Amino acid sequence: MLSDKLQLKKYKQFLQRADKNKVLKALPALHEEAFEKINCLDCAACCKNYSPRFKTPDIKRISKHLRQKESDFINTYLRLDEDGDYVVKSSPCPFLGADNYCSIYEMRPSDCERFPYTNEDVFIKRQNITLKNATFCPIVVHVLEKLV
Repeated sequence: MLSDKLQLKKYKQFLQRADKNKVLKALPALHEEAFEKINCLDCAACCKNYSPRFKTPDIKRISKHLRQKESDFINTYLRLDEDGDYVVKSSPCPFLGADNYCSIYEMRPSDCERFPYTNEDVFIKRQNITLKNATFCPIVVHVLEKLV
């Protein structure tokens, strides 16, 4: 989404200097506005290129939904990443359909449900994640553009 290094630098400088309380106050409205203008189903770049973390409650819930043993679910779909987190083995996500719909949407991992974090403190507290997400998520770019 965002290939312009200057834009990314501008966002980084903004996030480093921003009044955190002011940003946190503005996020809910900007989040809503972005989701009204941008349809995730048109993009799905997050599901096509990245993986959420699958935490223990996610694994339990999804494997039960798929009627699989947790160990079978893990062996079939997941691997451990360099941080020791379970992530999908391959991209795009195996649960993403050709229509960009998620086949486990109601059971999806909490990381997926919360993504792109534009309505929570992760947006300002974990700036590296926000900047990475700005490279492919139009919603993050929209929110950052409105804040800058």
